[in-house]
This record gives sequence, C-alpha cells and structure tokens, in this order.
Amino acid sequence: MPKVILTAALTGAIHTPSMTPYLPFKTEDIIQEAIRSHSAGAAVVHVHARNPEDGSPSSNGDIFKDILSGIKAKCDVVITPTTGGSYTMTPEERLSVVSALKPEMATFNAGSLNFALYPVLEKYKDFKFDWEEDYLRGTESFIFSNHFKSLHIYSRTMEETHTRPEIEIYDVGQVNNVAQLVHEGYLKKPVYLQYVLGILGGIPATAESLLYLIRESKRLLGDDFYWSVCAAGRFQFPMGVINVLEGGFWRVGLEDSIYLEKGVLAKSSAEQVEKAIRIIRELGYEPATPDEAMEILQLKGVDKVNY
Repeated sequence: MPKVILTAALTGAIHTPSMTPYLPFKTEDIIQEAIRSHSAGAAVVHVHARNPEDGSPSSNGDIFKDILSGIKAKCDVVITPTTGGSYTMTPEERLSVVSALKPEMATFNAGSLNFALYPVLEKYKDFKFDWEEDYLRGTESFIFSNHFKSLHIYSRTMEETHTRPEIEIYDVGQVNNVAQLVHEGYLKKPVYLQYVLGILGGIPATAESLLYLIRESKRLLGDDFYWSVCAAGRFQFPMGVINVLEGGFWRVGLEDSIYLEKGVLAKSSAEQVEKAIRIIRELGYEPATPDEAMEILQLKGVDKVNY
C-alpha cells in the first residue's frame, strides 16, 4: 500500500486563544509545535502566523519568516504556509508569503464561499483578548473571495516561485474550477487537492460528501491527482479514516479541531498525529516521511526556498 502523508495544521485562523489554553500563537510556540508534530510522524506542517502579543491572525512577513526559518533550522518537515489567512486580510496580504519566501508548497483556495464562524459565540462568552468576539461575530457577513482573476494571479505566482499549490476544495463546484484552471494551463497535473469538510458555507463533513468529491475529481481530472482531507471538529478522525481507505492522505491539527477525543482537549497537534498514525497502522498503512512526501508531491526541495 502507498505511504500516507500526514499533515499537522498547527494553529490556523479559526480558533481563538479563549477556546483552548493549548493553541500556539507565539512564534517560538508555533515552531516547537511543528517540531513536536514532526517527531510524532507528520511529514508536513501547515502554518499560519499569529500576532505573538494577543494571538490574532497575522500576515506579517517577518513573523512568517521567523516561523518558517525556525522550523527549517530544527527539522526536515515539509512546511506549507497559508494563503488563506483570515477574513481581515486582503488577497495581496494573503499571497505575500509565497512571493517573498518561495516555499516548497502553499495553500491555494479554489473558489469563493461563505465562511462562517459566528455560531461558536453560543458556546464561548468570556474572552481573553478584545479582538476575539468581534472577529468571530464579523464572519456572519464574510464571503471568502477567491474569484477566477485572483486564482489566475495565485497560479502564476506559484509557478514563478516553483511552489506546489495545495488546492483547498470547500465544495464540489470548486473541483470544476480546478478542472477549468487545468484546461487554461494555469494548473498542471498531477494536482494536489485537499478536501476541507464541515465549514459553515461549504460541503458538510459526511462520508457521502467525501466520496462524492473523490468521484467528481476523478470524473473531471482523471486519475492524475493526489488528495488529502481535513474536517472540522469531531469529524476530523472519521473523515480521515475514510479518506485513507479510499487512497488519500490526511490532515489533523489544532487548526481543525481542538479536541483529541470527546470532551478531551488536545494538548498539541502532535497528539492528534500520534492518534492518526496508530489508526492507519491498524489498517495496514504506514506514514510517509518528509523525504517521501517531497518525492510523492514532486516538491522542489528546501534548498530552493527563501527563508
């Protein structure tokens, strides 16, 4: 059986510090979280930057560079910075990490959607930092914009920097967007898709949704693609198991779920990586190493990045 690439999404821009004391947001804490996740068996870490003073999402290039270079200096894990950022950022801010730092791989959001977090305000009433409540409430009117003009710009920038797009698919229509970009020559096969399930505004996190996405991807793209899955909250592990059995890869991490199991907060993304590896080994699979992930995904190599 092929190796399974496990990605750890370290902090994201969805959860806020008041939701869990274990969410890393200081620069050194994010670096250490990457090292722990790598030691646990993750081949890839997905990185967002945060303001080290209050944990708010940030597009600051210096913070990104400090995080990426700090991880690179201490382990050989593949580093995938976000170009999704948060709803407070402009498209130029979101993309700046690619043009400046030229990473091996970066996220590429394949279409627009409502991206709503505001329902969590029913659960959380007290906040450590002033920005948190307004940030969550503001998503009630947020449209995560990724129109074709911006997709063309993102594609060209990633081609110029030889950065592999990790293409985030939030709903089935975005697979069609990818097929169109391949047809136009903006994306080249084999593409690497990541199905993002369970975001309010996107496709639900169900087995039926995941199997439909895989089937439509094969119909539109043939067999010339790789795919991973990440799912929000309690769906993180069930969707990952189904995806591995279907031949795909798996993302876990505190960006997607702050829990290890029902009622138990994860103290680190590394705990979720360890759990995922226990599961896939029971199923007869083995996790890929960073070198194996780099070969599978045809990455340019860490010697060609700018950090």
